[in-house]
Order: sequence, then C-alpha cells, then structure tokens
Amino acid sequence: MTHHTDIRQHPDIVEMRARYEAAAANPTAQLTDGLALLAGTYLAVSPWIVGFQGLSGITVNNLITGLLVALLALGYSSAFGRTYGLAWVAPIIGVWTIIAPWVISGPNNATRVIISNVVVGAIILLLGLANMQTSMAAAKRRTPGFGKGTTPSTSR
Repeated sequence: MTHHTDIRQHPDIVEMRARYEAAAANPTAQLTDGLALLAGTYLAVSPWIVGFQGLSGITVNNLITGLLVALLALGYSSAFGRTYGLAWVAPIIGVWTIIAPWVISGPNNATRVIISNVVVGAIILLLGLANMQTSMAAAKRRTPGFGKGTTPSTSR
C-alpha cells in the first residue's frame, strides 16, 4: 500500500505559512519593506543623482549593494516566509554602505559621496533592524517544540 501525501498540506507547514503571511501583512512590515526598496533603489542610482559616477569603485559598489537591498526588500514583501532568514543581511549592507567611501576610495572622497552613503546606509541599517525585529517576532510565534503537539501561548 502506497501512501502519498503532499508536504505542502501538512498542518505545521500550513500554520507556519499563515503566520509568516500575517507578519508580512503587518502595516509596519509593509512600510519598512517599501522604504527599504526605495533606499536600495536610491543607493543604486545615487552616483548619478549626487554626481560621483566618475569614481568607478564606489559607483559599482553602490549600484550592486543598492540592487541587492532592493531585491531583498522585494523578497521580504512578496515571499516573507521564504526570505525572513535573510533579514540579517540588510543591516550588514547598511553598515558597509556607511564605511564604503573610506574603504573603497580612501580619504579622497568628496563630501557629497560621504554624506549620501552615510545617510542612506543609516536608513538601510535601521530598516534592516526593523525587518530583523519582524522576523524574530514571527519566529517567536512559531510553535514551541515543533512537532511535539504543543501550542504557543496567546497571553502576550
């Protein structure tokens, strides 16, 4: 006798998916995802907005890291249950964005490069920390003792 079941219909997976969808539907999470998308897009095009596209190292860095932040934000907003484990990446990119002008180009950067990167890096760092908080809250709501038949406490 062969018994085939679809793992996607397992009650634990259905419950986890519902919890992650609820976390992603949170207005605060949607706001941070949208702002992270805007911050990533700005970071990617900042060399042309601020006018330092002639500095090839920092231009390429900002383009790549900005696109990465934007893709992460899109992932958080469209597939939170699959991407919440990557929430730690955005704060690291934010810190990198802050220090990149000195690491990549040294002390010869124009003030506009430093100000742009420090401001958008701080924004990405804060939004990344907010996304991490959302993912940690979703993880706390997961059933303790996964698979042991216990249920989470609702008294919080």
